[in-house]
Amino acid sequence: MNDVQFMAGASIQDVTPPVGTLLYGYVPDSVSTSVHDRLEAGTVAFRQDGRTALLISLTVGDLGTELADELRAVLGRETGVDADCILINATHTHSAPNVSGMEGWGDIDRPYVDGILIPALTRSAREALGDLQPAEIAVATVRSEVGINRRQQLPNGVIVLGQNPWGCFDPTMTLAALRNSDTKRGIVNIIHYGCHGTAAGNNREITRDWSGVMIDALTEASGTPSVFVNGAIGDVGPRLSNGFTTGDIHLVEELGAVAAGDALRAYDLIKTQAEYKPGRFSAARGKLEIPRKPLPTRTDAQESILRFQDPDNLINVARLEYAHFRAVLDEYEAGEPPYDPSFVFPMTVLSLGEIVFVPFPFEIFSEMCLRLKNYSPFPHTLSLSNTNGYCAYLPTQDQLVRGGYEVDCFKYNGAHPLADNSDQIVIDESMALIAQAFQDSGRAN
Repeated sequence: MNDVQFMAGASIQDVTPPVGTLLYGYVPDSVSTSVHDRLEAGTVAFRQDGRTALLISLTVGDLGTELADELRAVLGRETGVDADCILINATHTHSAPNVSGMEGWGDIDRPYVDGILIPALTRSAREALGDLQPAEIAVATVRSEVGINRRQQLPNGVIVLGQNPWGCFDPTMTLAALRNSDTKRGIVNIIHYGCHGTAAGNNREITRDWSGVMIDALTEASGTPSVFVNGAIGDVGPRLSNGFTTGDIHLVEELGAVAAGDALRAYDLIKTQAEYKPGRFSAARGKLEIPRKPLPTRTDAQESILRFQDPDNLINVARLEYAHFRAVLDEYEAGEPPYDPSFVFPMTVLSLGEIVFVPFPFEIFSEMCLRLKNYSPFPHTLSLSNTNGYCAYLPTQDQLVRGGYEVDCFKYNGAHPLADNSDQIVIDESMALIAQAFQDSGRAN
């Protein structure tokens, strides 16, 4: 096969844990009692001009950064693909095992990682590469109301997790359909949308949440393997009929049916109106570099930590906040050793013709996604939350003054949280990589 030809392949593997596994997303002791639908690792492989990349959809909550690095290193060794060109997107279901390890949410489930996740990811990557075939791509978009801004503001100004009908969110659902350019047989469908996987609430069923219903419907209707990659989810929750951002397994099925209808509308557009075009793959490598804040004063940290009476029993944000002030005091007690003034994240942007995938190790706020779409030269700029790592939320600067759950996670993540203007820095550095990918793809000529 000609090396300059665009090639694509795909593989879906089961990564469902056994019943009795702890579920991640809420309290650390949520024990699963049944399997509603199986968890999956879906790998899409791309190759052109001697370059190869893997885009992996992993139906878990958040993938801890060190673990993401480990998984990508394993896949690199097993497949020969450069780890920098492997993107693993955690779809952010709150009904899967803990592979995050974030302070306050419990430890990583290492037996699950070693016994199920690594073997399945390796099989998926190998099979996707073995499935490489000449490919072409078509893209369709539809408006979807599956998500809604979840930063609900109460009359007293307090921000809670709920539904904010006038808040920012990205309503665009994008379907990229790849098929064999010779036989016209489908290779894989990639669905992109931005919304939390919390419809099931603090449930006891293992599930991909609403996106699983959508993916199963699209796979059945198209006869083609399908995967979901999650977009800007930081301030976007599921638009549930109960008016909240969490529900139960019945609301998973209800909202999943809405998402499935939207995905099938996009698929109908592919069949009736979209034009398949020759693929054009490129990978632009660089990094995000975001300044960190200096330590607060020792006095402020000492006064703040006194508010926590029983730290060993704290969970979630309360534990995260306590750990922040504990880490601050630990640095002072150690004599304030020099700290890395910047957070640095190696970043690879993948483009496929009219599409560019932009990965972030955060739950990014939707305004950032919308701004990148507006500034980007690509017709379809798809931001990916929780990809190749997890560093909590990345809110836009204007939301910091309002506070709320997401802002607290941002403010207390480590002794040296990121700078308040991190959103603009991320946009600036992402646009530089997007421009590079656009140039490398040949679209700038």
